[in-house]
Amino acid sequence: MNTPTCFSLSSTADHVAHLVLNRPEAMNTMHPTFWRELDEVLTQIHNEGKARALVISSTGKHFSAGMALETFAGAIQMDDQSPEGRAAIFDLLTDMQTTFTKIENLRIPVICAIQGGCIGGAVDMVTTACIRYASADAFFCIQEINIGMVADVGTLQRLPKLIPFAVVKEMAYTGRRLPATKALAYGLVNEVFDTYEATVAAALQCAKDIASKPPVAIWGTKQAVTYARDHSVEDSLRQMGWLQGAIWSNAHVRESIAAMKEKRAGNFAPLSPLVTFIGAEDRPIA
Repeated sequence: MNTPTCFSLSSTADHVAHLVLNRPEAMNTMHPTFWRELDEVLTQIHNEGKARALVISSTGKHFSAGMALETFAGAIQMDDQSPEGRAAIFDLLTDMQTTFTKIENLRIPVICAIQGGCIGGAVDMVTTACIRYASADAFFCIQEINIGMVADVGTLQRLPKLIPFAVVKEMAYTGRRLPATKALAYGLVNEVFDTYEATVAAALQCAKDIASKPPVAIWGTKQAVTYARDHSVEDSLRQMGWLQGAIWSNAHVRESIAAMKEKRAGNFAPLSPLVTFIGAEDRPIA
């Protein structure tokens, strides 16, 4: 993968990956290059299995001002004059939805550190994360309604699972801003901090705490929690039995208890890297 221009990606000795939106001069808007690079970075993190938690933060005054209008120009036009054009709209949106869903489906937990404006497509993005921290100046806005659109990349599907339905409707119908203090009260963010720096530091510390646990147990926990969100208790309990039976490790339990008693870091195997096959020529020959 080429060095991204919209992001910086780093990792710590504690197995924490840190992805930073780094176009503050453009308020970290989401243009075609943003989407391509984000998809590539997420695929890399998912497949490598090296990171045990991911922090997503940003630079400048705002986390992100959302979608750049140029995203809807270029090779695929937002053409509403023909069935072919309307089909292309569907395909364009599906591609963007798929990229953000990769955040939700990462094998590791994702923590967002949010400052300033989290607007439009940025709300789509942060609702895919497991944990959200915000600075006191942060606000959330479903901007799409203000420019004559329906939010279409995940906000209207994920936000109702995070905060009261009536609050989602108010935000979606009016385009009003939800300040950090109210976002905390409604449960959209886990904690609010005085400064941007404190917000990012808290996110990195949380990721470090997560990364100290057995990666496969964290993987299993994320699978179970996500499944339970969308299924009945009965179905989720059944899934839990299958999941626990698949990943149970006496060695991990012994090592976790020993590390806790001895007040040291545990020694755990990383998640296995994933091998993907792009084409038939890459497949092993039997």
